Amino acid sequence: MSNTTFDAEAQARAMRAGGWWRDRTLDDVLARPLAKHPGKTAIVAYRVDRPEPVRFDYAEFGRRIARAAGSLRSLGVGRGDVVSVQLPNWWEFVVLAFAVNRLGAVVNPLMPIFRERELRQMLTLAGSKVLVLPKIFRGFDHEAMARVLKPQLPALGHVVAVDGEGPDSFEHALMQGPGVDLQPGAVAGVSPDDLAVLMFTSGTTGEPKGVMHSANTLVAGLEALHSGFGLADDDVMLCASPMGHMTGYLAIALQAIHAGGTLVLQDVWDAATGVRIMADEGITHTAASTPFLADICERVTAGAAKPPMRTFLCAGAPIPPVLIERAMQLMNLRVSSVWGMSESLCSTLTPPAKAIEKSPKSDGRAVDGVEVKVVDDDRRELPPGATGRLLVRGAQMFLGYYKRPEIATFDAEGWFDSGDLAYADTEGYIRINGRTKDVLIRGGENVPVVEIESVMHKHPAVLACALVGYPDARLGERGCAFVELRPGTTLTLADVQSWMAEKQVAKQYWPERVEVVEGLPRTPSGKVQKFALRERAKTFATP
Repeated sequence: MSNTTFDAEAQARAMRAGGWWRDRTLDDVLARPLAKHPGKTAIVAYRVDRPEPVRFDYAEFGRRIARAAGSLRSLGVGRGDVVSVQLPNWWEFVVLAFAVNRLGAVVNPLMPIFRERELRQMLTLAGSKVLVLPKIFRGFDHEAMARVLKPQLPALGHVVAVDGEGPDSFEHALMQGPGVDLQPGAVAGVSPDDLAVLMFTSGTTGEPKGVMHSANTLVAGLEALHSGFGLADDDVMLCASPMGHMTGYLAIALQAIHAGGTLVLQDVWDAATGVRIMADEGITHTAASTPFLADICERVTAGAAKPPMRTFLCAGAPIPPVLIERAMQLMNLRVSSVWGMSESLCSTLTPPAKAIEKSPKSDGRAVDGVEVKVVDDDRRELPPGATGRLLVRGAQMFLGYYKRPEIATFDAEGWFDSGDLAYADTEGYIRINGRTKDVLIRGGENVPVVEIESVMHKHPAVLACALVGYPDARLGERGCAFVELRPGTTLTLADVQSWMAEKQVAKQYWPERVEVVEGLPRTPSGKVQKFALRERAKTFATP
C-alpha cells in the first residue's frame, strides 16, 4: 500500500456527497441536548474511593466545559496543541474531551495502566503541551511519576492532577483558573476536519502509533451506532470500559451525549458494583468486551437484580455463543457483535434484531458509510466463505498516523488493510478468522507483542523469546512466553514478572505463562514459526 496515490480531498468530497460527513464539531453534538433539556441529568460518575456518585445536569455540564476551555487557553493551549488525558472514567475526562476540542486542540486519551516507559514514548511523539492525570489511582502515584517525566519532555508545559493540591490541581488550574469561560464559537476557524483525537495503538511495529481522527470521522461513527441501536435521549448508558480506548471514549462516553441521554461512569470494574449500578440507574445500553458480559451474567445468576439493559455492544474478541444465549435468557438482553479498530472505529455491526442469529457466528456487517471486502494477497476479492485479508474504507476511517507519513495506510481507492483475516457469508456478515499482525488481545486490550518480546530479550537469561496467545474463557487470550535460555541460567514466571516491573511495563502486558524450550521452531531463514507455538499454547487453555 502507498499513500502517494490516495486522494484524501476526493475522499472527503465523496463522504460529504454521500451524507456520511455532517460537518459537525463536538460543540455541535453538545448543542442539541443543551438546548432541548438543560435540566436533565447528563453525567453520573461513580468512583471506587467515594461513597456517593457525582451528578450534574446538561446546564452544569456546559458550564464546566466552558470553564475548562477558558482555563486551558490561559495555559497556552490553542489550535492543534495536544492535551494528553490519562484519567480513569471520571467526569473530568468527559469535560476535557469537549473543552479541548472547543479550542480546536487535540485530545490524546491515555490508558491509566501506562507507566514511565509507555508515557515517555507517547508524550514525546505527541508533543503534548498539557498532561492531565489523577494524583492517585488504584494506589499508584501518577502525579509523582509525571513530575519525574516532565524534565524529559521539553514540550510539556503543564501537569495537572485531579485530586492534587495547589495551583496545578485540576480544581484550581481548570475549574477556578484565571481564564474566562469560553463559550462555543469563541475560537475562530475550528473545523470538523481538524485533528480532534489522537489515540495510540501499538500494532505490530513495537512502537506506539498515533491514530488521528477528526470530528467528521468521529461523528460518522456516532451516527452509525446511534442508528444501528436506535438510541434516543431516554437512554442511560454505562461506561465501564476505559475511555483510553475508543470503545469507552466513542461508543459510550461521546455516544451518550450525542444521543442526548445520560452517561453513567464507573472507574473500576467490579461486577457486583457494576450490576447494582445498572439496576439503580436504569442502564439501557452499554459497550464492553466479553469478560464484562460474562461477569454480568454471573452476578444475575447469583441473584443480583436484573438490569433493564436492552442492548449490549460486545467488542474486542469473539463472543461465545453460550454467553449470547445466556444473556438473552437471563435478561432479555440482545448482544450485538462488532468489528472495528482505532483506525476504523465501528466498521461492522450485528443489528440487535439479528443478534441471536448472527452474533454467535459473525462480527457484523458493514455499517452505513463503511465498506469492507475480503481479498487474497493479490487484492482480488474472494467469494463468500473464503478466508483472506480484510480491507475497510469509508466515513469512519482515520486520517493517518501522527508524524508517521512513511507508514503505508490507504491504497489508491482508499482501502485500508486491517491486518485481520476474515471471511464473509452470503449476506455480507464477516467473521474474523485470524490475524496477519503479530498481536494478542487480552480482555479487549491489544498487547504489543514485538515490544514485549524486546523487553524479554534484554533479560540476561534469555537467548531467544516468542510471545503468543493461548485461549482463556474470560479474557479471550492470555500471553505465553516461549524462551530459549542462555547456558547455566534459569527463568521462572516470577522472574519475568519482576523484570517487567523493573522495566516499567504496564502489568496488563506481562506474560502470564513462561515455557522454557530447548529451541524455538524456525523456518529455514530463521523466522520463528509462531503458528506452531500457538498450536502448542492451545493446550494451556483455561476453561
